Amino acid sequence: MTGLVIRTTGSWYKVLPLSDGGVPQAASAAVDCRLRGSYRLRGNKQTNPVAVGDHVDYSLQSDGTGVISEVADRRNYIVRKATKLSKQTHVIAANIDRLCIVVSLAPPRTTTGFIDRLLVTAEAYHVPAAILFNKADLYDADLREEYEVLKLIYQGAGYDVRLLSALDGTGVADLRRDLAGQTVLFSGHSGVGKSALLNAIAPQLNLRVGDISQWSLKGKHTTTFAEIFPVSIASSPDRDANAGTPGALYLIDTPGIKEFGMVDIEPAELSHFFPEMRRYLHGCHFANCTHRHEPHCAVKDALDRVDPDTGLPLISAGRYANYLGIFDQIASGNEPW
Repeated sequence: MTGLVIRTTGSWYKVLPLSDGGVPQAASAAVDCRLRGSYRLRGNKQTNPVAVGDHVDYSLQSDGTGVISEVADRRNYIVRKATKLSKQTHVIAANIDRLCIVVSLAPPRTTTGFIDRLLVTAEAYHVPAAILFNKADLYDADLREEYEVLKLIYQGAGYDVRLLSALDGTGVADLRRDLAGQTVLFSGHSGVGKSALLNAIAPQLNLRVGDISQWSLKGKHTTTFAEIFPVSIASSPDRDANAGTPGALYLIDTPGIKEFGMVDIEPAELSHFFPEMRRYLHGCHFANCTHRHEPHCAVKDALDRVDPDTGLPLISAGRYANYLGIFDQIASGNEPW
């Protein structure tokens, strides 16, 4: 039998059977499965050889549970370093149509360095990405102005950027419509409102929402493991029946990420994963230009040139600074986890 992994908890995996056409069955049909021991011993460097979003082959046992025998090749995935000193990696989710990076300018504030690390990984593993600025209801005039600048910067790099509020519903109906028919991974720091936003998109989920620590102004973990929630778009409120793609929406909720260590990205190829830099690579004098200290560098020249439509530099100084920081950390082997 074939199925879709919708939850991973330790050594158990919840698998949703797939029909002959590859369509997942109702969530109530999910089977609790273990991974066959011989598969687990194949020398995989990943802490989780099976991740949510994987398509697997499994067989049913007499007690109603299943045993996973094979994991299908992944179309794409999001992966990070597993622990601070570990050489292993952790696949957050596989076979994703879109990564939604949930961020906030209100506490707990998300840094652009964190955003750019996730975007680089999404580029490297061929996952389309969007940036969702949540908690819009808490933004004062200064934060609204800051958001508008960041929106121009990231839209200029080619990303979908949205202002949302899980509390008052700002932007939620449009997001729900545009994500219809997709498998979507939501990721970000604890406390930025991932679970609250998923509840706003699909109120029937009724996920637990955490509080912000008044001492640290950081979020408290409420999601402890990754899980896919199949949602019927037809049952979602405020949906235009003629908009979006009909069918289920597969929402992936994940635990909050404190830091994001990237995997298998070399310093020399890093600039290829910054789309706005990629446009100028052919103009550099040296084929192996790192865009740091070399003369006649088209990327550095773009820092001083202004886009006439936005009035902003063709390459953001902030994004370039994050590029330099990531480059140095990768080169030194001092990547965070």
